[in-house]
Amino acid sequence: MNEIELSKAWYVLHTYSGYENKVKQNLESRATSMGMEDNILQVLIPEEQTYEEKNGETKVSTSKVFPGYVLVEMIMSDDAWYIVRNTPGVTGFVGSHGAGSKPSPLLPEEVDQILRSMGINPRKVNIDVEIGERVKIVTGAFAGMEGTITEIESEKGKVKALVEMFGRETNAELEYDQIAQIKD
Repeated sequence: MNEIELSKAWYVLHTYSGYENKVKQNLESRATSMGMEDNILQVLIPEEQTYEEKNGETKVSTSKVFPGYVLVEMIMSDDAWYIVRNTPGVTGFVGSHGAGSKPSPLLPEEVDQILRSMGINPRKVNIDVEIGERVKIVTGAFAGMEGTITEIESEKGKVKALVEMFGRETNAELEYDQIAQIKD
């Protein structure tokens, strides 16, 4: 990892509720117009889809997971900090203790969990498994059990495995980080 990789982090911005999309748009255009694309990398509004069954039809709606908050991935510099905190609609950084102190970034685990819940950035785990191979399941509902790989979905970072439960084989869909190879 180079120095830039080490210094980029995710921060949480507090905004006026209902202005999250406007803040995202303002921040992205300010980053471009002020030549800060190398410091202000991504702006996200965590959202989730909800499905509601009404009169036999399924209605899909999108709602904000954290109303009044926007996530920004940036390399914290005096210029980037100034541009972000002075963007219209931004009321401040979460984790800033006032008096000009720079905010604390989110922990990598927190960012990972938020991004994964949005279907973005599934955890990258390098595992070299083959169909027919036995694996140990280390987390989730099948933790502690062993399974046999039946399908590999490398683009999604998932595998399907047959797991024996209650005397019969059950298909389980598992993410790479839920399994470990069994060493002979």
